[in-house]
Amino acid sequence: MSHRPSSGLAAVSTALLAMSRHLEVRDVLKTIVASARDLLDAEYAALGVPDDHGGFAQFVVDGVSDEQWKAIGPLPRQHGILAAMLNDQKPERIADVRKDPRFGGWPAAHPDMSDFLGVPIRDGDETLGTLFLANKRCPKPEGGCGFTEDDAELLGILAQHAAIALTNARLYERSRELTITEERTRLAHELHDAVSQKLFSLRLTAQAAAALVDRDPARAKGELQQVAALAAEAADELRAAVVELRPAALEEDGLVNTLRTQIQVLDRAHSAEVTFENCGVRALPPAQEEALLRVAQEALHNALRHADAEHVSVVLVRRGQGAALRVVDDGRGFEPRAVRRAGRHLGLVSMRHRAGGVGGRLIVKSAPGEGATIEMEVPGG
Repeated sequence: MSHRPSSGLAAVSTALLAMSRHLEVRDVLKTIVASARDLLDAEYAALGVPDDHGGFAQFVVDGVSDEQWKAIGPLPRQHGILAAMLNDQKPERIADVRKDPRFGGWPAAHPDMSDFLGVPIRDGDETLGTLFLANKRCPKPEGGCGFTEDDAELLGILAQHAAIALTNARLYERSRELTITEERTRLAHELHDAVSQKLFSLRLTAQAAAALVDRDPARAKGELQQVAALAAEAADELRAAVVELRPAALEEDGLVNTLRTQIQVLDRAHSAEVTFENCGVRALPPAQEEALLRVAQEALHNALRHADAEHVSVVLVRRGQGAALRVVDDGRGFEPRAVRRAGRHLGLVSMRHRAGGVGGRLIVKSAPGEGATIEMEVPGG
C-alpha cells in the first residue's frame, strides 16, 4: 500500500506500536524491516547487524522470497555501500545504486535494484545496524531518486525508535539468559546434594557386597539388591534434573501446558504422586506466567527434595482476570517463622519477591508434621 507524506506520522506510529509488541531480537528485526518497507512503499528492505569480523551477525530482508534468499547465497560482507553506511554513520540517498562508484555488484540471483535509501540505527556512539530500502514504488524523476528528503526524515525517526526497541530486546534476552544461568546453578547444587550422595552410598554398598560374596552369599545378595535400588533412585534424580535443565517452553506452550508437562515428568521421576489441575486459567501476561511458573517450580522442589512428601498437588484457579496458584504437599512441614530465623528460607524470599514483582501476593501455610501449602495470586494485567 502507498503512504503519502500527510499520512507519514500515523504510519510511523503504527510501525512503532508493532515494534513494541516483540521482545525477541529476531522478531524485532523482522518487524523493523517490514515496517520500514511498508512505511515508504518500497519494493525491498533489509537490516544488517554487523559482527566484529567484517560481516553481518544478522541480516534480515523483506520483499525477497525464501527461495530467492537461498539462491542468493551467503550473507553479504561489509563492503561497498554497506561498509560506507556502517562507517560514515550518515544517511545515504542514491538515485541508482548500480551507478554508484562504491557499487561492487551482487550475486546472479539477487533482485535488480535502482534507487536506494539507507539510515544507520544507533544507540549513542554504537552502530546497532543499518536499515536499507530499495526501489520505491512511484514515478521516478529523470535522473533522480524516488526516495525524497521527507522519506529520509521519516526513516530516520523510525531508526531512532528501532534503536530503542532493539536495545530493549537485547536487554530482555540477556536478562533471560541470566535467569536461566541462575536456575542451572541452583540445579547443579541440587544434583550434587542428591545424586552424588546416592552414588557414594551405591559405591560403599557395592564394596560391601564384593567383600561378602565368598563368605556370606545371602548377605551379598541383599547388598546387591540395595545397589540396584540406589542406582534406580540416582537415575530418577538425574532424569528430574535433566528435565529442569531444559529451556522452559513457557513462551511457546503457555503456562498451563508447561506446568502440566513438567509435573507429568516429575510424577514419573519421583516416588511421590504429583498431580496437576487447571480450573479455567487461560493465557496471562508473560510476566505473570513467568512468576507463577517459577514459584510452582520452587514449591515442587521443596516438597519433593526436602519435605519427603508422598502426595503433591498443583492447582491453577481463575480469579477474575488473574489467577491463583496452590501447591499442597503432605510432607514433614515446617514452622515458617522458625525457618526464617534459622536462615533457611526454602526459597520463600525468592517466591515472595516474584509475587510482589507482578503485583501479586504469596501466602505460606505450614506446621511441623502437617505438610505445607503455598498460595500465590496474581492480577491479570
